[in-house]
Amino acid sequence: MSAAAGYVVHEGCDHLFFVGFLGAGKSTLARNLGSLFHRPHVDTDRLVERALGRSVAEAFEELGEERFREEETAQLRRLASRKSLLVSCGGGIVERPENSELMHEMGVVVFLDGDLEDSLRQIRRPELRPDLGSAEHAALVYRRRRPLYERAADITIDIRSKTFEQVALESGRLLWEKGLL
Repeated sequence: MSAAAGYVVHEGCDHLFFVGFLGAGKSTLARNLGSLFHRPHVDTDRLVERALGRSVAEAFEELGEERFREEETAQLRRLASRKSLLVSCGGGIVERPENSELMHEMGVVVFLDGDLEDSLRQIRRPELRPDLGSAEHAALVYRRRRPLYERAADITIDIRSKTFEQVALESGRLLWEKGLL
């Protein structure tokens, strides 16, 4: 990374990967920070949907979670040929250790750390979240994934009891100060 005419010029593969549980606001944050800082953003779930020609829910139902996860890893690998992306990751991307390794090879992992209750409140269409299931199942998934997010994280941003605007401001400021945006 170098400074040119007052701007941060990123060199090489220096993506920011936003991870966290379903409903943490990863996609909205990546999109908004991308607009503010003129960085392209992608969503791994959308990349997988395009590659498989199915929604996430359809892919889980018709092809199974394993096939979905394989394509998720394949799409993640393809990001190595791009530069300076803000990447919103599907909630289960940390299920495969290989994915965490890939993200670290390509950039910095930012964990949006929130409570299960906040996440469940944010999810507008739970039927489109196949790995969510019942409230009890969601709690199990959350407990299994939370330590995976923590291990993967280079930076953790606490989103509990904060508005989206507060999270966006805090994230933008922190990432800017670290020279990552």
